[in-house]
Amino acid sequence: MRNASIATLDATPRAMVAIATEYDHGHRLATHTHRRAQLLYGATGVMQVTTALGTWVVPPQRAVWIPEGVPHEVLFLGVTTHSLYIEPDDSLQMEGRCRVIEVSPLMRHLLQEAVSLPLEYDQQGRDGTLVQLLLHEIQRAHELPLHIPMPSHERLLASCKNFLAAPDINRTARQWADSLFISERSFNRLFREQTGLSFGQWRQRACVVLALSRLAGGQRVTRIALDMGYASPAAFATMFRRVLGKAPSAYFGG
Repeated sequence: MRNASIATLDATPRAMVAIATEYDHGHRLATHTHRRAQLLYGATGVMQVTTALGTWVVPPQRAVWIPEGVPHEVLFLGVTTHSLYIEPDDSLQMEGRCRVIEVSPLMRHLLQEAVSLPLEYDQQGRDGTLVQLLLHEIQRAHELPLHIPMPSHERLLASCKNFLAAPDINRTARQWADSLFISERSFNRLFREQTGLSFGQWRQRACVVLALSRLAGGQRVTRIALDMGYASPAAFATMFRRVLGKAPSAYFGG
């Protein structure tokens, strides 16, 4: 099904419904919620999903799981989506949090087939079997570290937002601590308590995740590396590979 309304999907008496939707580059869906859980997949381009708990960036041919009832905003950068909407009672045994997942070749083909199904597909026949197999594939998918967790501490949150607006890998914990008028030791403890990551881990992940969006916009690795304070494109690529296990070229050519 293509470009159907959410109301139509919600009213469909099936545990899972699928839809394909095209979005203009730079289109932003304002904060909203869904009654059903959602799996959002894009074959090309990049999506950026933001909730109160942070930001997830979704590279091409990956997907993001959004639990039911979670307020979220989505920015689309050159994406045609394949979305699944899954009834809460029939949702997978997934934790109640967003996550970016790998999409296996099998899942990719199943998603392409799913958006071609009639809304009220035959649950006992081939279509119902396809849906059940797709749910199993989602359940076993590998999670990717593409979440930038954000703190609730007001002053630390402001510092994190400033960093995301102008990421600099050379900004140190001491500099952040001084700006908050606390000791470096207290800062490191606070940062881990608030985000679940050390400051160094968060800083590296934030640079990688933000780089994905810029790569999607056609920027060169060299430009991104220098803007973020890396000594060379090679240093940036090494860090990128350390965080994601793959070079930037595995997500975007060049």
